[in-house]
Amino acid sequence: MTATLDTPTGPAAPAPVRPASVGRGYRFELVKLVSQWRIRLLVLACWLAPALFVAAVSQQSDLPVDTVFGRWMNATGWAGPLVMLGFAGSYALPLLTSVVAGDVFASEDRLGTWRHLLVAVRSYRRIFAAKALASLTVIFVLVAGMAVSSAVGGVVGAGSRQLVGLDGHLLSPGAAAGTVLLAWVCALAPTLALAAVGLLGSVALGRSPMGLLLPAVVALAMAVAQLLPLPVALRMALPTYAFISWEGLFTSPAQTGPVLISIVVCLVWTVVATALAYYLFVRRDFTNLSYDGSARRTITVGALPLVGLIVVAFAVLAVATPSLGSGITQDKVQQSLSVAYGHLYRLQTDELHRPAVTEEQLGVTSACTKGGGMVAQEGPGNDWRCVVSWHLPGVAATGQAIYQLDVTSDGRFVADGDGPKEVNGYFQVRTPAGDQPNPMWQFDGNVELL
Repeated sequence: MTATLDTPTGPAAPAPVRPASVGRGYRFELVKLVSQWRIRLLVLACWLAPALFVAAVSQQSDLPVDTVFGRWMNATGWAGPLVMLGFAGSYALPLLTSVVAGDVFASEDRLGTWRHLLVAVRSYRRIFAAKALASLTVIFVLVAGMAVSSAVGGVVGAGSRQLVGLDGHLLSPGAAAGTVLLAWVCALAPTLALAAVGLLGSVALGRSPMGLLLPAVVALAMAVAQLLPLPVALRMALPTYAFISWEGLFTSPAQTGPVLISIVVCLVWTVVATALAYYLFVRRDFTNLSYDGSARRTITVGALPLVGLIVVAFAVLAVATPSLGSGITQDKVQQSLSVAYGHLYRLQTDELHRPAVTEEQLGVTSACTKGGGMVAQEGPGNDWRCVVSWHLPGVAATGQAIYQLDVTSDGRFVADGDGPKEVNGYFQVRTPAGDQPNPMWQFDGNVELL
C-alpha cells in the first residue's frame, strides 16, 4: 500500500497587467470632454447660433458688406455659410481649439489626476493618442455644426439661389453648395494646425493659463501679420493663410495653387507640432504635482522648431515660386477687374432685360493707376483708380465706367462705382419688375497673388 503526499502549492502568480487599449482610452477621454458643461455649451452654440444669425441677417437691408460675400446674403442662402466661415477663421475656430485642445492635458495638471490615469492606462503613448483623438473629434463636431447650421440658416432665410463668385461669374445652386462645402473642408487644415499647437501648449505649459490661450494667441499674431505687406512666400508660409486662401475657389478658373500650398503648410505644422507635444509628454516628470512647464524646454523644443518651420517654408516657396513681392501688380489688378466687370455686366443686362451679350463681345479692358501715378504701381492700398472700357455689338461709342479700388494685402479688393450713374453710380437700377440692387455699384474681387 502506498501513500500519496500532496505537494503544497503556493499562491498563483498574478496575471500580467496590460495597458488599456487606445480605443478604450479614447472613449474614456471623449466622455470626459463631453461631460464638461462648457463643451456641451459650445456644441449647442455651434449647431444653433449660426443658423439663427444667418437667417436673421439675410432678412435685413443693412448687410455686412465689409465681409466677403456679405453683400449677397439676402440674394442667396449660400453666401451665409461663407460669411460665417470668414468669421470662424478669424475668431471662432482659434478660440474653439484653445478651449478643447489647449486644455485636454492641462486639465489633468489642475485636477491632480495624472497618477490615477497613469495607473489605469499604463502607457504614455496610449494616453497621448487617446487625448489627441478625443479633442480632434470634438473639434470636428464643432466645425461641422457651424458649417451645417449656417448653410441651413442661409437656405431657409434667402433660398437656394445662384451665387455670384469673386470674379463675377454665377455659380448654380448645386455648384455653390459643393464649393461652399469644399471651402469648409479646406478650413479644417488650419484648424488641425491650431489644434496641434493647442496640444503642444497644453503639454509644455502644464497648469499655466498661457497653454490654454496659445492657439488663440498664435492665430491672432498671424492674423495681424496677414494685414501687413509681407512677401507672398512668407504669407503662405503661415498656416492661418488657409483661412483666407479658400476665397480663390470662387473664381473661374479656381485659384487652386494658393489653396493647395496653404493646406500642405497646415498639414506639416500639424505633424510637427503634434510630434513635439508627444516628445515633451513622454519625457515630463509626473511626480511634480505643481508642474507649470519648463520655460527653457518650451522655447527650445516647442517654439524654436515652429519658427524654424516658418523659415524653411518661406525659403522653399521663395525658390519654387516667384513670390518675393506683394503679388499685387498693376496688370493683375486690371485683369481681375476686367473679368469681374464683364461677368457682372451680363448680370445687369439680364436684370434690365436687355439683349444678351457675351464677355468676348464686350471686350472689357481696364486702366488702373495707384496714387495718381505718383507711387509704385503695385501693392495694396485704397488709392487704386480704374477706368473700365467696353464695346456693345452694333454701337460705335465706347462705354466707360470709373471705379475706386481698395485692395487689401491678401489680394481681395472692393470696387466702388464712381459713375456714370446709369451704369455703376447708384446702388439700385430701375428694371421692369421694379428697383433692384445694382450688381455693378459695389462688388468684391480677388487678385491671385501667385
